[in-house]
Amino acid sequence: MKILLTGSTGYIGRRLLPVLVEAGHHVVCLVRDQRRFDWDDFTPEFLKNVTVIEVDLNNDLLPQTIPADIDAAYYLVHSMSSSNPDFSSAESQSAQNFVRIVNATRAQQIIYLSGIVNDADLSDHLLSRKNVEDILAQANAPLTVLRAAIIIGSGSASFEIIRDLVEKLPMMIAPKWLKTRCQPIGIRNVIEYLHGVILIPEAYNQTFDIGGTEVLTYKQMLYGFARARKLNRMIITVPVLTPKLSSLWLVFVTSTTFSLARNLVNSMKNEVICRDTRIQKIVPTKLLSYEEAVRLAFDKISQKSVISSWKDSISLGTLDKNFLDNVHVPEHAVFTDKRNVAFTRNREEVINNIWSIGGKRGWYFGNWMWRIRGLIDKMVGGVGLRRGRRSETDLKPGDALDFWRVLVADKENGRLLLFAEMKLPGEAWLEFKIKEQNGTQVLYQTATFRPLGLWGRLYWYLVLPFHGLIFPLMAKGIVGR
Repeated sequence: MKILLTGSTGYIGRRLLPVLVEAGHHVVCLVRDQRRFDWDDFTPEFLKNVTVIEVDLNNDLLPQTIPADIDAAYYLVHSMSSSNPDFSSAESQSAQNFVRIVNATRAQQIIYLSGIVNDADLSDHLLSRKNVEDILAQANAPLTVLRAAIIIGSGSASFEIIRDLVEKLPMMIAPKWLKTRCQPIGIRNVIEYLHGVILIPEAYNQTFDIGGTEVLTYKQMLYGFARARKLNRMIITVPVLTPKLSSLWLVFVTSTTFSLARNLVNSMKNEVICRDTRIQKIVPTKLLSYEEAVRLAFDKISQKSVISSWKDSISLGTLDKNFLDNVHVPEHAVFTDKRNVAFTRNREEVINNIWSIGGKRGWYFGNWMWRIRGLIDKMVGGVGLRRGRRSETDLKPGDALDFWRVLVADKENGRLLLFAEMKLPGEAWLEFKIKEQNGTQVLYQTATFRPLGLWGRLYWYLVLPFHGLIFPLMAKGIVGR
């Protein structure tokens, strides 16, 4: 069977792709930038069953290279993290272009993962999801819609926000929307449903609510997470926090961005509870309880096997979608800070130190200064340091790394290139390379800043004293740790 898959580099699609291939399907992945596809994560044998085609669904100029013999198509695209105030129009355009693509094939089914939209007064985010359903329903192929509430899994936005809240705050003064009810579902069950409905006639032109075994308030979810982590927590809800204040509160306490926090808070006024269990007759599966889903997520984290994370999305409004074009670091009209450190220890050990930078390990020197810089970035609307990293030891192009984005992660040749996502009056790169010079291994660490106008130049000179302290000791820490 030949399957068309959008969102294959996203949180859900990245996990669904191996399941489809292992089931014997050939998967045609539509990606906005082929360089973001996880080529290095798959074996040559796996990739024989994958075709990658570069398509921007927000661009009406669509390619003519989509195979016609498609059997089923997944639409796993959304803009919940987007900072674009007109994200609904962008989602509509993307869905319309997807319909044009599918109508040019022999596809017998479209499968869409949406949100539960059973309330009358829906948030803008949930209204947009419902609008996309209506657009996809106009395609020639029958539509199957799976509507989910909060998805619990390692790397999911909801999971990571709950984790930040519970693990960082022994006591919370929280807004009243914590009393809203929802029906969370484990990522494992979501993937089982997505895979299980392929070409099942009973699922054609049907909409199914999918959820876990329990209906919980958000407050109960926080307490349940605390129990799973063996933590004692106290939560006090107050009615005075407006949606905007609630969003700002989430931004400063968790790793989320303001755009995502705003959309989440606005959606939390709506109860997202399954109306029926018809899906169980079509795809029988053992549903996970909320705490079981939390424990499974932490099993993945402890095994360092988090496959995908919402933080790696490039729709967060912090970076241009063509960010990988920045892999060529400019050499003219820039300021640079270069540090070279020779070393005699094993080359692979130093490379592993580079690949472990940031996140929990930190930056090898002056972590408190990095945290202050992250706090300042948060205060001016940036991403700050709280995003951390997807994996403690693995990096790949497109990964978020604190307030950086990974552009190049060539471990074999010892080169890591990061591009700054923090709020800056200019653009910044941080590069690590290991080369042999006169028989000696040398770490080359280069910070590059391309200023924007006078303010950019002033900024560089203001932070120069800190660079003079941090960067040399950071390079020594990398080779000496």
